[in-house]
Amino acid sequence: MSEQNKIKNPLLEELTDILLVLNKEKMRIEAVKGIDKDGKLETVPVDKKNQNQFMRVDKHGDVFSNFFANFFSQLKNPTHFSFFKVPASEAIDTAKEIQKNVDTPTKEGEAFLTKLEVKEPVAHNQENQKNMETTQTTPEANEYRFKPEQIDWETMNNLGLSKEKLEKMNLLEPLLKGYKTNELVPISLNLGTAITRMDARLSLQPTEDGKVVMAIHGIRKEPQLSFPFFGHEFSKEDKDNLLKTSNMGHVVDLTNLKTGEKIPSIISVDRLTNELVALRTDKINIPNEIKGVKLNEEQKQTLLEGKPLYIEGMISKKGTAFDATVQFNADKRFVEFLFDRSNTNKQTQGSQQTQLQEAPKTFRDKELDNEQYQKFKDGQTVYVSGLVDKKGKEYNGYITFNKETNKTDFSFQNPNKIKEQINPTEAHKIQTAVNSEGKTNKATKNIKEPLQSGQTNPDNKKQQEQQEEPEATTKSKGRKM
Repeated sequence: MSEQNKIKNPLLEELTDILLVLNKEKMRIEAVKGIDKDGKLETVPVDKKNQNQFMRVDKHGDVFSNFFANFFSQLKNPTHFSFFKVPASEAIDTAKEIQKNVDTPTKEGEAFLTKLEVKEPVAHNQENQKNMETTQTTPEANEYRFKPEQIDWETMNNLGLSKEKLEKMNLLEPLLKGYKTNELVPISLNLGTAITRMDARLSLQPTEDGKVVMAIHGIRKEPQLSFPFFGHEFSKEDKDNLLKTSNMGHVVDLTNLKTGEKIPSIISVDRLTNELVALRTDKINIPNEIKGVKLNEEQKQTLLEGKPLYIEGMISKKGTAFDATVQFNADKRFVEFLFDRSNTNKQTQGSQQTQLQEAPKTFRDKELDNEQYQKFKDGQTVYVSGLVDKKGKEYNGYITFNKETNKTDFSFQNPNKIKEQINPTEAHKIQTAVNSEGKTNKATKNIKEPLQSGQTNPDNKKQQEQQEEPEATTKSKGRKM
């Protein structure tokens, strides 16, 4: 930041930190400028003339942790660098001190560097740590885990997520109930001289002092499988399973970073963000029956252990028998049909994936009443009003549950009306033939005016008199001389 800008915004230096980096090959301290499109780190020398190019990060601990986890996941060859977080107002002097200790290592200097260094595995696991310490059961319909007044709304506004905006997007209530958003949400981080924009899934997490912070589950290029995950080192088989199906396929003991407790858990990949998600085995609920097949104790145990299970003789919604492999997913917290992610793109994955659940009772946070739901579940088209888009504007439309894909089809126009337009009725065909093609229809051949939409017979007194007029009289009219 230039001296002129510092005068205009004197508080910015106190509100932000600078990210310094040590390139382990060059052994030189520089300031982080950003990451290019190829995942390569962009840096500049730490001096006054480059201050306006320094990447600035909000001092708030939870915001920084989420930002750095997402930043680190996008970086190519992250192990080549060490990162240090320092106050913006002290960046230049601190960089000189760090460089001095890099050039001439001492025990005191090592302690100094350790205090400033940002270690990605810890930051990356912080949001998952909350998941291991809290109950993962699905909240009841009217049960709220958090209260609006617990949230730091000042920090939330810096993310572009005000209370009013969350309410308009119908996100506040599910977040207060403890749910993770089931879709990506656009957020922005305004640091005064720089604005960072990203899409992420969101969830609320409690802190030790009783506050509630927003966990930002940013999109990663790929799952971080090269680092220990709560003490677990991923084997080649683990990596192959997670990349292929999103599920690791067996139970491992994960270490609670605060207490050291060993917790048996399964691990899956969030398919929207590529984030690793752990679930304690004592929170896994296996259904007694899947698609008409009752599970025996051995089959239930297989699913409890996170393993895939091949089931024969299941019955589809069409009433036909089929066989498939199922597995419990730690992120979704239910048994799903297994499919291969490695050979398909995300769009294909979405069309192939079938979840073991009935037609949803809600659509875009709008709950259907009993009559609507019964029709919707039976595959009929249902009109839904009062839907709200991401900008907070209301809209209406028609939904139909597609039993083949187990998905909800949405249309602004009634698809049944559209079909009628594509496949016109017999009455419409007669009207078109008489008016446009010069053909005749016995019931209306003497009517002198065009037929109306769908008309096949006289529909008023005048037309009846014209139709009843003797044919000879009609034909006798000739050209006047």
